[in-house]
Amino acid sequence: MDFLNQSFALFHKGGPVMYLLALCSLVVVSISVERYWYYRGLSTNGMEFLEKLKPLLAEQNLSEAVHFCEQMTAAISQITLQGLQAYQQGDDVPGVLENAAVITAARLRSYLNYLSGIVTLAPLLGLLGTVVGMIQSFSVLNIQSGQPMAITGGVGEALVATATGLSVAVLAFVANMFFTHRLDHLVTDMEQTCAVVIAALRKWPVRRQNHEIA
Repeated sequence: MDFLNQSFALFHKGGPVMYLLALCSLVVVSISVERYWYYRGLSTNGMEFLEKLKPLLAEQNLSEAVHFCEQMTAAISQITLQGLQAYQQGDDVPGVLENAAVITAARLRSYLNYLSGIVTLAPLLGLLGTVVGMIQSFSVLNIQSGQPMAITGGVGEALVATATGLSVAVLAFVANMFFTHRLDHLVTDMEQTCAVVIAALRKWPVRRQNHEIA
């Protein structure tokens, strides 16, 4: 209980900027939780997926390959599914796979720019709070001279905003770095899977467009 009271007291000493920093930290946590579950739903072991998919493609077993992809929610399985369906319909498979990969990558990047922005914004807000606090501390000289302890104490309280801003920035930076690494890994898996699917389907019979007359 004492820790909470001290935390709230320290929070108020940081000034109004602390509310903006608290909002930034809440945004970082919210985005991190949302992205974690989103990435988890689209992630799978790429090597294991390809090991199970390659025999189906080699045997030209289209129905089993489609059924296998439909059972998974991973990004690479859904992209592969769109490629197989494009082959069924006689569409441009490489183009469909490329579009699907681009759209999926864009969705994976969603909200990461906010984390990157907070990495820059939070220290600036903290610095702003410190400058305002120091201005208020040095204004003591205009009221009564000979109060060095009041000045130094005010400066110490003003530095709370800077420390908080740096803490929020570090949290946002770590979260952004983690999800950027996950994004790169998923994009690599998508590129590898698309290459395997395209190479395999090139050996299959060419399907006619739906609008063509047999």
